[in-house]
Amino acid sequence: MAIRIEFERYGGPDVLNVVNYFPSNPKKNEIQIENHAIGVNFIDIYVRSGLYPVDCLPSSLGIEAAGIVVKTGSNVINFKPGDRVVYAQSTLGAYSEIHNVSENLVVLLPDCISFIEAASCFLKGLTVYYLFNQTYKIKRNEMFLFYAAAGGVGIIACQWAKYLGAKLIGIVSSEYKASLAKERGAWEVINYKTENIVNRVNELTNGEKVNVVYDSVGQETWLNSLSSLKRKGLMVSFGNSSGPIVNVNLDILNKNGSLYVTRPSINSYITNREELNKASKILFNMILNGIFDIKARKSQILPLKDAQKIHTIIELRKNYGSSLLIT
Repeated sequence: MAIRIEFERYGGPDVLNVVNYFPSNPKKNEIQIENHAIGVNFIDIYVRSGLYPVDCLPSSLGIEAAGIVVKTGSNVINFKPGDRVVYAQSTLGAYSEIHNVSENLVVLLPDCISFIEAASCFLKGLTVYYLFNQTYKIKRNEMFLFYAAAGGVGIIACQWAKYLGAKLIGIVSSEYKASLAKERGAWEVINYKTENIVNRVNELTNGEKVNVVYDSVGQETWLNSLSSLKRKGLMVSFGNSSGPIVNVNLDILNKNGSLYVTRPSINSYITNREELNKASKILFNMILNGIFDIKARKSQILPLKDAQKIHTIIELRKNYGSSLLIT
């Protein structure tokens, strides 16, 4: 018997419950993994709240973790019991002691990278990888906006941008988050709670604005993002922490300079074993070469049973960097 987190209805963190269950044997193309560290991501909140509905309730939660292989399906040949692994994009259920995952979503974890480090950065690092290399190719010395620059994805983005020699302008919601983003490599920061985003962007760019904005906040910042773009610029909406963008009149793109908008997800960019191996190799090499500081705060590493608490911290935007559950 093992434990996992489930919810029977959509709602706030209080709907999350600890339940006992008997793990099923892995299917022929699955790997059974004993999770040691579990990544907590904003998509988990979207699922729990009902913004991203599940097929049926009750439902498990979580798509990312790192741990040890305990069993393999009959068709699995590249993994064996005892292997250290990390995965993302799994079917829901990573908030658990044991989880069965398709082998196509799992990669071997280098010995020098701990489970906590891996779960802190795997999904978030792969996200920055596709945002900076495929959604839009960030260039050296290029100025661009990145929202939630002190969050889990944002902290990695700041460090990745510094490595590229690009000028990330981090958008944050407090002075402490501003100092954290700067410390991790942001070129400049804007506290959108106390500063006018568009005015500051004009100041920083001498009125030229930017080619691309990465906005994970959504409803609250959408219009500011569009107003910060150059003619024919690209708005990358990759999250909705303040609520989804709805009822949009597309003519606003015309009025702001024939702008482009995209709503990307990792499932459209990393779709097979070859793409996953390439992206994870780049990410692991950057970790091993010391380019990333990915240590999660102790206050944001909690036991699996405290899933409600970590969700509350994230929803109140009191998180800095990555948040984890451990078994």
